[in-house]
Amino acid sequence: MVHISEIARIFREEYGRSVAVLVRVLGSIDAAEDAVQDAFTEAVARWPDDGLPPSPAGWIITTARNRAIDRFRREASGREKLVQAAILHGDEHSDEPEEVDTVEDNQLRLIFTCCHPAINRAAQVALTLKLLGGLTTAEIAHAFLVPEATMAQRLVRAKGKIRDARIPYRVPSGAELPERLKSVLAVVYLVFNEGYAASSGAGLVREHLCHEAVRLGRLIMELMPDEPEAKGLLALMLLLNARSEARTTPDGGLVLLADQDRSVWDKDQTAEGQLLVRQCLKRNQPGPYQLQAAINAVHSDAAQPASTDWRQILALYGQLLAMEPTPVVALNRAVALAEVEGPASGLAAVDVLELGNYYLFHAVRADLLRRLGRNNEAVSAYREAQERTDNDAERDFLASRIRALTTTGPGPAAPTSDHPLGR
Repeated sequence: MVHISEIARIFREEYGRSVAVLVRVLGSIDAAEDAVQDAFTEAVARWPDDGLPPSPAGWIITTARNRAIDRFRREASGREKLVQAAILHGDEHSDEPEEVDTVEDNQLRLIFTCCHPAINRAAQVALTLKLLGGLTTAEIAHAFLVPEATMAQRLVRAKGKIRDARIPYRVPSGAELPERLKSVLAVVYLVFNEGYAASSGAGLVREHLCHEAVRLGRLIMELMPDEPEAKGLLALMLLLNARSEARTTPDGGLVLLADQDRSVWDKDQTAEGQLLVRQCLKRNQPGPYQLQAAINAVHSDAAQPASTDWRQILALYGQLLAMEPTPVVALNRAVALAEVEGPASGLAAVDVLELGNYYLFHAVRADLLRRLGRNNEAVSAYREAQERTDNDAERDFLASRIRALTTTGPGPAAPTSDHPLGR
């Protein structure tokens, strides 16, 4: 007897792989999705009594392909029917192992298709989660706090863009690849960040988005093992995700890195992330994700916050800033600078940045002002930060800082972290 939860697990794991294969066979994302949905509907009807087939993935792919063929035959007529029959003839009798062997290449093609520069970034993220992550439209809409109808329209437009612009279903080569890979990795990291520190809503963390991003990161690294930035991104996500259990209180409150119980950090994820960082260092082809992973590896080396090697972190941020001279990187470097040279140096580095609409800019300024004893200015900065975040857990944390300054004077020791708020 197969429980429905086991079928749901297989759906999560195999949906993206199956859709990727069927897109190649059918030449249409919509047709591929419909076929895979039909196959899983049949699995729900049959597997509880029949038991799991020897290869659930192969069963789904083969069944989905056959259902698509049946549908084309029912709906097509005349010349169209002959064309579709010609397209499908070569695949109809192909044996299962050949289908399964092509899965990895097809997934890689689909990832690059989802992340084509002709599609806007928000739609890239949604489409990646839908086609590769196996999330439903409702789940994606819930994760990004938009109505399901809005997310459905976003997905339809993205798939329509792929169809109408005839975006090729392939991995780019030559000069195209570095920029396109950069976009793919950026989308996966955006998914992770939305899970790690939700941009809005009641909870700080959306664990399922973190898990999907890590899974996609593993997939990309496995499919492109010679790309050091793919390895760096996976290392970064693992090292950050390892802190999950310690990042919030039982009631969902934000816990700074300096206050986290490091004994509950996930040791396996930490060890894997550190191993990947060491492998990247041996390659000596540094990139932004590798440098961010190295920074977090330094944090994970410290059994206690006081033993953090901030000079090494500052040096790594210097390299990252040279590679990506953005105000956000400069803000993070200023946090490290404050730990090495003191809050006055950190504040001087922060005050030259043009990040007035970024709530963490104001949160960092507030903390540095607090450490300098400039409490009234710190309270004002904390309030500026409050106005610029839509996440309840972050707003509550900032409110607690304001209360501490307005009732008892200077707050506790400054947070220490790679992240401005020590997360």
